[in-house]
Amino acid sequence: MGMSVSSDGVKSEPNMVPMIDIMLVLLIIFMIVIPALLAGFAATPPEGQNIKPHPNEDDDVVLGIDADGRLYLDKKPMSDQEIATAIRAIYDARTKDKIIYVKADKGLKYDRVLEAMEIAANQGARVAALITDQIKGTTSLIEADNAGADLGIGGGAKKGGP
Repeated sequence: MGMSVSSDGVKSEPNMVPMIDIMLVLLIIFMIVIPALLAGFAATPPEGQNIKPHPNEDDDVVLGIDADGRLYLDKKPMSDQEIATAIRAIYDARTKDKIIYVKADKGLKYDRVLEAMEIAANQGARVAALITDQIKGTTSLIEADNAGADLGIGGGAKKGGP
């Protein structure tokens, strides 16, 4: 029938089919999860016309708020308590430049933005700067603001946030 008898006894070979199935499932899970983790968060900031472009700096701290009101610190999702602890740790180590950049979705209720800014202020942030985008197809009406756009800097009050 389907049985073979050998003189060797029981064979100890691993069954490869279930192991391959498990590896494929893990591969698919990682292919879905990793890009979501690296993407940061989605927020469409408000737009304005007379926006002076500023280049990003490595030590900029960006507090993000997505459309659902979830908070992110430098693209890492955190609860309100975790954000407070992280901001306190960052600004306790600094002696100057205690600026926090806030990037919030334009459809978000403003009271959530105020809550987030209050958390940051209570933890040592002294200045809050809001990130906005230039209205598409327009340039600033102030000529001095457009000088940075010629250098490839332009695009918003602070370009390249989360």
